[in-house]
Amino acid sequence: MYLVGWDKQEIYIQPKGLAMFGYGTWKHRAYDKRTALFARSICIQTLDNDLLIFCCLDMGCVTYAMRSLAVQHLQHKLGERFQAQRFILMATHTHSAPGGCGYEALYNMPTPGFVPEHLNAVVDAIVSSVIKALATQKKTDIYMSKGCFDEDTPVAWNRALDSYNRNPDISRKNPEQCHLAVDRDMQLLGFYREGALQAVLSLFGVHATCLSSRLSAHDGDNKGYAATCAERVLQQRGVKNPVAIFAQAAAGDVSPHYHGPEQSQIRASICGEKEYEYAQQNGRYQSELALKALEHHSTPLVGELEAVCSYVDLSNIEIPAEFAMGQTQAKTSAACHGAAFFAGTPVDGAGVAQPIMKAMQWLAQREKKKKLRKTHAADYSDYQALYESQGPKDIVLDCGSKTIFGKALTHYPKFLDRLIAEMHRQVSAGAIEQSLLVPNIMPLQLIKIGHLNILCCPGEITTVAAKRLKATVQHCLADNQKVWLASYCNDYMGYVTTYEEYQQQAYEGGHTLYGQWTLAALQTKFQYLAQQLNLPAAQRDAQTDLPPDVPQHELEKRTYQAYSNNKNGSAKVFHVKHEHSENKGMEL
Repeated sequence: MYLVGWDKQEIYIQPKGLAMFGYGTWKHRAYDKRTALFARSICIQTLDNDLLIFCCLDMGCVTYAMRSLAVQHLQHKLGERFQAQRFILMATHTHSAPGGCGYEALYNMPTPGFVPEHLNAVVDAIVSSVIKALATQKKTDIYMSKGCFDEDTPVAWNRALDSYNRNPDISRKNPEQCHLAVDRDMQLLGFYREGALQAVLSLFGVHATCLSSRLSAHDGDNKGYAATCAERVLQQRGVKNPVAIFAQAAAGDVSPHYHGPEQSQIRASICGEKEYEYAQQNGRYQSELALKALEHHSTPLVGELEAVCSYVDLSNIEIPAEFAMGQTQAKTSAACHGAAFFAGTPVDGAGVAQPIMKAMQWLAQREKKKKLRKTHAADYSDYQALYESQGPKDIVLDCGSKTIFGKALTHYPKFLDRLIAEMHRQVSAGAIEQSLLVPNIMPLQLIKIGHLNILCCPGEITTVAAKRLKATVQHCLADNQKVWLASYCNDYMGYVTTYEEYQQQAYEGGHTLYGQWTLAALQTKFQYLAQQLNLPAAQRDAQTDLPPDVPQHELEKRTYQAYSNNKNGSAKVFHVKHEHSENKGMEL
């Protein structure tokens, strides 16, 4: 028996023509609100006062800015009762939610810039939902269950089948079987009072991209509709203020759209209002499976709550041979985006045209040959290490050196693209001199509820990569322990593919930032966390590698207001409050 409370609070952000996060295009702007966006929280506490907090946002991703400010406020309000390592902040990955919520520069470019009022609205909703959830705590039984979509339910397809089929540990699928090249299981926690289901936490991986970049309204997409549908059913059963969290699992290569013969024509037939209907139907499939699976209590959860969380520099991980196919000098590298990243995905969100993609590949390969000429010995060794880590990726954007095809970010003419023009503006304003384009230091978290262990991954992890990562952790645990995976947790690191999938250099590989050993780096670090979780808290090692402080003056210069004032001929900016809010050392 646990003390459990839950609540949801709307994220109040007024649509005012700023770009949404997800598709990375200048044109994908919000002028309306189709559905409300929420922060949903479930707080679990033992009778010994150990507290675990889940909070799921109807947002494209979690950023360090969101987590750090939420932690700061919750520590202030709750004191020692709140422990940052026991706080799990997740996102549904809807592509129809506000952008501009990160301290890093790159993914805010389309917005354009950092939008403090968006970030503040998200943090306010997080804190309010957690505090109100704690106020509703009562004795509650928790049961874990599993639902499985049958083969005929049109809910999810693998969108990177050629990459998937490279893996030696799967049964190869043909193009008509894309729907079978995904994990069709949904992992579920049901929260019961007096024998009645009151709240739900679901983990199932499928991209929240039912709605395209052609639309212009905030919307929760399929995960938001699933939550709303489940909550409506529970309300009809007499439950007051139910909360249903529909979070993500292995969604990296999983699309809500049909993939197979004539996929482009079928996708093109779903447009406008039909897209909203399509998202609602996908959400209903998820909601109906969850509620059906939870009709029976299944396996009760009893026992202690534990959590470990460590900030890890994913740009500099030495990989043990056991995770590097026997190689002894495998390492990750600084984040790089490949040509395949800019090409996008053919159904969920196409990027640059094929001729431009070919030109990008040619330029990247030419730059690689130039860099690997032994002209300067010191530079050669650095570039050799970078290219060995990044493998077959045709590097377009090197986030470490802040270069495009080896040239400064301002090398290319502004008129080529609005995003390039915004990059010019920020560089010229001195807004990215010390700031990172994307984060390197990521929070990796492992939590335990009784005999259930949940990996909290900050990336978009593919089906097989997730399977291998869970197996790595399972190997460290007793046979009676269960291992689940939640993704889009606590920050955003791009994609995680297997080594074999990475060699294909489809979109997912092009957006696996830290190179071909990214999954191996996660296996290395999560294996360590699992070993730590097995130890008494007093014996766990301390680690620290928090992200660097954001340069305040640079952050101010890349706010949306700075963009607006610059556009209007003014240099005025406004102050953005930022403080480090997580304790130094490994969160235990």
